[in-house]
Order: sequence, then C-alpha cells, then structure tokens
Amino acid sequence: MDTLVCLQQYWWLLIAVLGAALVFLLFVQGGQSMLLCGNFTDTDRALMINVLGKKWELGFTTLVVFGGAFFASFPLFYSTSFGGAYWLWMLILFSFILQAVSYEFRSKPGNLFGTRTYDVFLFINGCVGCILLGEAVAMMFFGGDFTVTKTNLLDGTAPVISQWGPTHGLEAIVCWKNLLTGVMILMLARTLAALYMLWGVSHDEAFHRKMRRQLLFNAAVFVVFFLIFLVVLLTAEGVQVMADGTMEWVANKYLYNFLDMPVVAILFLIGVVLVLWGIAAPLLRKGYRYGFWWSGAGSAIVVVSLFCIAGFNGTAYYPSTADAGSSLTLANSSSSLFTLTVMSWVSVLVPFVLAYIAYVWYKMSGKPVTPHEIEDGTSTY
Repeated sequence: MDTLVCLQQYWWLLIAVLGAALVFLLFVQGGQSMLLCGNFTDTDRALMINVLGKKWELGFTTLVVFGGAFFASFPLFYSTSFGGAYWLWMLILFSFILQAVSYEFRSKPGNLFGTRTYDVFLFINGCVGCILLGEAVAMMFFGGDFTVTKTNLLDGTAPVISQWGPTHGLEAIVCWKNLLTGVMILMLARTLAALYMLWGVSHDEAFHRKMRRQLLFNAAVFVVFFLIFLVVLLTAEGVQVMADGTMEWVANKYLYNFLDMPVVAILFLIGVVLVLWGIAAPLLRKGYRYGFWWSGAGSAIVVVSLFCIAGFNGTAYYPSTADAGSSLTLANSSSSLFTLTVMSWVSVLVPFVLAYIAYVWYKMSGKPVTPHEIEDGTSTY
C-alpha cells in the first residue's frame, strides 16, 4: 500500500470521527425538537434550554470543522455535494442560523418577538437540522443525481467538474431512503436528548418522569426506524471499483463490506449494544442517570463503522445515480499527496483539540441545573 492510499484512508477515518462527534452532539437539536411538546411547562422548557444552551456552540463548530476537513482532504466531494446539492445544504445552514439567533436573543431585554417565537425557531432547527443532515449522510450510501467530468476544466466557458441534476438536491430531500435515514437520526437525537436531560437536571423528579416517558417513546420509534434502515442498507446496491478501474453497481455491497471487514462489523455490534444499554438502564433503574454516556459512545462507534463500509473495501463513498462512473471514491476525489502529507502533520494537534473540547465541555457543564436556578432568575438563556 503506497503512501497516498494510506493518507487517504487516514483522512477518511478522521472525517468519520468528526462525523461521529457531530451525530453525538445532535442531542442538542433533539432536545430542541421536544420544546413544543404539550406536557412541558414553561419552567420545564427553561430548564431544557439552559441545559442545551451550554452545548449548542460545540455542535455548530463541529459541523463547520466537518465541512472544512472534507474540503481540505476530499475537495471533489466538497464541490460536488456542497456546490451541487445546494438546496439541501442551504436549508441546513439556514436552520443552524435560526439556532444561533435564538440562543443569542431569546432572553435579551426588550425582546420584541417573545421567547415563544425563538422556541419555535429552536424547534425548527431541531427537526429540520437532524432530518436534513441525516439525508445528506444517506446520499453516501444511496447516491445523488450528479455527474463528474474532469475534462470540463479545459472548457473556458463552463469549467465546472461536477454537474447536478436540475433540482439541485431537492430530489434527495424527498427520496424515501434518505427520509428514512433523516427521521432515524432525529429520533436518535431525541433519545440522546432525553438521556442527557436525566443527567443534566437534578432535584426535579416530576421533570425526570416526563423525560423517562419521552425516552421510552422516542427510543421505541428510533429502534423501529433503525431496524428498517439496517435492512434497507444491507440489501442496497453500492458502487464497487472493479479490477480494471471501472465502477459498477453491486447488489448487497454494504453487507459484503461488513463480511469482508469483520473488525468493522464487531465495532458496529458493540456500538449497537452500548446504545441499547444506555437506553434500557435508566428505564429499568429509576435513579440511574448515566445512560447518555453509554448511548452517546455507542452512537459514535456505529457512525464510524458506517463511514468505514461507505468508503473502504473498494467502495464509492458517494455513488452517482446518474452515472456509476462518476461516483466518488477515496482515490479519485482526494487532495494531492503533498496536501495530505502537510495536513497530516497538522492533524497531530487533533488530540490537543479534543482535550480542549473536553475541558470546555466540563467547564460549561458545571453542576447539574436545578429548578431553583430558573425560578430565582439566574438562568442564562
């Protein structure tokens, strides 16, 4: 295996870790999507927003870093997806703008719109953000309507390598497989949010009872959607790079990838078990508050495993439904050897960055929020 291939796989793993971190942090969006539930009081909503408000910036930052890492290491994907399916990505970015504005102005003096308006904005970001991000990831398995012609660079009138279909990503939003994945991600985020609330709010048994009911409902729906997604994924076609360099659709490609990479399959199963244990423990043991960390870690492991079967074993990680030969692989979409080498030296700083994020998480969390902080006016958001 030559140096370029090693660096391509190294950077794909880094992107997988960033994607896993992003899915883990979507519990913020999951909590926002529960704000308009009828069984929550104004105090309950204030509790939820103050718990979630301490973490929302980490998710936003991770999304930006995830996109930046893709741009630096696999620029052809960046230009194809972000530049072609722009309706999908514009809606995602708009929903995250709503989130930033809401946390900034919700509790400002002289708020003309009222807190309810900003709660609606947070609800929109919670639902739309999760579903559309899930759909964007789903296209890595189920494909997008694009073609890639690198010789277009020589065309002075239209030097565009990637060309998307006329709907520019709208067709991906309504694709049932992508929608299935998006709703599954939303229900996972809501499940993680309920678990996080059980951990992040103390001395409020009535609030905990409501969250356990939310956990039971959302986890049950998530498991159903996850099982359907798994069946669809393992029976789906994927684009395989053949021995002569051509690319063809192959039936049950992702199932074969799990079989060909048993370590990845084992990691996937471990992640699933951790997610289920994190859900079951707080439901079976009333005072147990640490299910979030089990399910969060399990979710991250599952996401990394899914990235592995999407990009490794000669698989096109971004298949084209318009032309299999235009599908993107690690080999045909990466930066040059020089660029990947330089960035790899920079990536030595990643452990320090992760340590800093962990430190910020710890400092921003502090002690668990109590209802008294809401009632006496010391809440932040």
